[in-house]
Amino acid sequence: MSFLSLITPCFNEEANVDELHARVSAAMAAVPDCTYEHIFIDNASTDATVARLKEIAAADPRVKIIVNARNFGHIRSPAHALLQTTGEAVISLVADLQDPPEMIPALVAKWREGYKTVLCVKRSSAETPAMFLLRRAYYALVERMAAIRTVQNFTGFGLYDRAVVEAVRQMDDPYPFFRGQIAEIGLSLYKIPYDQPVRTRGLTKNNFHTLYDIGMLGITNLSKVPLRLVTALGFVSACLSFLIGLAYLLYKLVFWASFTVGIAPLVIGLFFLGSVQLVSLGIIGEYVGAIHTQVMKRPLVIEKERIGF
Repeated sequence: MSFLSLITPCFNEEANVDELHARVSAAMAAVPDCTYEHIFIDNASTDATVARLKEIAAADPRVKIIVNARNFGHIRSPAHALLQTTGEAVISLVADLQDPPEMIPALVAKWREGYKTVLCVKRSSAETPAMFLLRRAYYALVERMAAIRTVQNFTGFGLYDRAVVEAVRQMDDPYPFFRGQIAEIGLSLYKIPYDQPVRTRGLTKNNFHTLYDIGMLGITNLSKVPLRLVTALGFVSACLSFLIGLAYLLYKLVFWASFTVGIAPLVIGLFFLGSVQLVSLGIIGEYVGAIHTQVMKRPLVIEKERIGF
């Protein structure tokens, strides 16, 4: 008899948690010889999500709830929930029903075949084509820059053996890039393609800031290429400036009486070098910010209450 843990991060998902619970229960009923716990971690919702979850937990003892003291973001909260599990394997799925619970039996079947990690990889998505293509381009960019082989079109939806969870715990990262951690661990992995459905109720919690945050986190966690590009850009800029200066000097020596440099090249050169410096400082700043987060070593979340544990 296997014991599994399921984790679901929530923030203002009152319209979805009841259906999610029902669909997870139906999917787990189709898994033979298996018991489970379902941990919902709520990121200080401002709607009735917690009240709905408490009603679900009162009727189903397998449901457990963690309520955060405040909104700790879309990265730290799921990571904390993962580390609170006790199952032999952990299945992570979001509350907006874009991770189909009906895939759970297939995940467990592959885990029982011996795979330590079973990932659901997006084959297509019901989101706008432009956003889907942009995400694919980002995954491809990270793949080219990373020092390790990453998993493209993977959002975190999947099953993770206890060995994987303990490896994540040993990393002890206060602001983890989970997709990068899975690639870094390197235990046996199986990919299941799926078509991501559209969100039918509620509003997405992703915005430019959250997407930029996870995007830069992925790059700074997996690659030093941007830092080396800064070095290369500085070298190229210096060489270009030297060659242009030498060309102007030679031209002035040959046409001493008729050639006047003017102020335009000076202004253009200053703007060019200034933009190079700003871009370089921005890239370096991202890495310094990542170091700052690691050094501060704050806990993933502070819990307000636990229910059902």
